[in-house]
Amino acid sequence: MAAAALAASEFRRAHGGPASVVSSNMRHSALECCSHFAIDGVAPNLWDKFAGLYETADGFVRIHTNFTHHRDGALAILGLDANTASRADVQTALRTWTALDFETSATERGLVVAKLRSRAEWLAHPQAQFVQNQSLVHEEVIQPLHSKIIAKNVINTSTPGLKHLKNTQNRPLAGLKVLELTRILAGPVCGRTLAAYGADVMLINAPHLPNISAIADTSRGKRSAQLDLRTPEGKAALTALVAEADVFVQGYRPGGLDALGFSPQSLAEINPRIVAITLSAYGHLGPWANKRGFDSLVQTATGFNTDEQAAAAADLPQALPAQILDYATGHLMAFAAIAGCIKRHTDATPTARHMRLSLARTGEWLRSLGRVANGFAAEKPSFEGIVSTEPSGFGALTALNHAVSFDGVPATWRLPSAPPGSHPAVW
Repeated sequence: MAAAALAASEFRRAHGGPASVVSSNMRHSALECCSHFAIDGVAPNLWDKFAGLYETADGFVRIHTNFTHHRDGALAILGLDANTASRADVQTALRTWTALDFETSATERGLVVAKLRSRAEWLAHPQAQFVQNQSLVHEEVIQPLHSKIIAKNVINTSTPGLKHLKNTQNRPLAGLKVLELTRILAGPVCGRTLAAYGADVMLINAPHLPNISAIADTSRGKRSAQLDLRTPEGKAALTALVAEADVFVQGYRPGGLDALGFSPQSLAEINPRIVAITLSAYGHLGPWANKRGFDSLVQTATGFNTDEQAAAAADLPQALPAQILDYATGHLMAFAAIAGCIKRHTDATPTARHMRLSLARTGEWLRSLGRVANGFAAEKPSFEGIVSTEPSGFGALTALNHAVSFDGVPATWRLPSAPPGSHPAVW
């Protein structure tokens, strides 16, 4: 969070505005990574009833079923119907599979399942070497082959109006336009962070795509529009938005947006100064480059669950106390987006950039920070004093304030969260 906030301050300074003293409270920052929110006083259940860890014939697998098509696909492999099956039925069926066979079968179908691995097992896996050799933020400069549209965005080509910036000390990204095509947590946290620092963030959803309840929390500060990119009209509308955008953040399955005509290279053809941010589960190189995954699954596959079990002296594998791979990666994505915009502004010839991040690589970075001795003796700190309730398009939203301040002024969101399709898909 502090890195993203400092980058935001530097962005304003690079454009002729004042630098800020940035502060970030450690307790508040940690709690902000806990998906703590309520709608009309009720905290929603964040997990589908079938999601979680199951025993197999030789180990464990974790299944992610928050999206209906992922749930139905995983159960179909087991010969079960989600409308009639129970969690016990899933457990009974999985005891007839080896963990690797079920993981492989699910992966081949584009589903989201992870075999439980110890740290040693993960390090012996072919993907681990690719992850460890990847930069935490992998940067590529994109050279447009031929530009389809000349970008119109003035913030890319000249100094923005700084009178407004100087009068809004806690809005250092005022004027920056961000397109966000993400779901679940890491990508939405990136967009929410950029919005807190003043960026104009537009979340693009689609009428046919599912979302999770956390969208009420992660959509704060954003406009929320819908486009169907399977249609010519949807593609044309997104193309027009890209032409005026500064940042394009996406966290869909590897290759998903590429197939629809919005690969990083295609974005650069539309807007030769775009900063593209791509999130994946396991990185863009290696045998798992196209493997789908979420925070809980990456934790399971890379040894976090077995290490937590050992540290807690527990009978069963344990998840980390927060989906920290998602939240840490989300803030790193925000940092990368702003850093890319700063570099573009200071380049002799502004060029498009592609920043790649992955949950697995963030996990390796977090491990490198070390462990807290006797960490399980620590009590979870209180949310007191850092939570507020505000109206939203989902109801009265009670959620955490942002942990960052600029020159003593807390960063805030100027727009309430709104359901998909609440705003038109135009700047």
